[in-house]
Amino acid sequence: MIRELTCIVCPRGCQLKAELDANGAVLSVTGNACPRGKQYAIDECTHPMRTITSTVRAANGEPVPVKTNRTIPKEKMFDCMAEINKAAVSLPARIGDVVIADILGTGADVVVTANKG
Repeated sequence: MIRELTCIVCPRGCQLKAELDANGAVLSVTGNACPRGKQYAIDECTHPMRTITSTVRAANGEPVPVKTNRTIPKEKMFDCMAEINKAAVSLPARIGDVVIADILGTGADVVVTANKG
């Protein structure tokens, strides 16, 4: 099976083709201009990871932008969003403040991305 991907590691946006065996293991990657593109294709085909960006509410109702400080497994995105949607933050909030530590045991913290209040 061939899986076609667009690399998102850098602005070049290489068009990748990953050849997979019957078990989903990557046999080869073509189309990458650098080794990072090859690794991206392997990771995306075998264990995709994502950074979550969202907002949480402050006590006054103001939205405060947040994101995970590292990638999380793609299959945990919706569960992480459920936890983020339950969270609230106190003002003032500063860039880097941890809103949720180690969300769902992923090792990623949800942190504030803009100064508020």
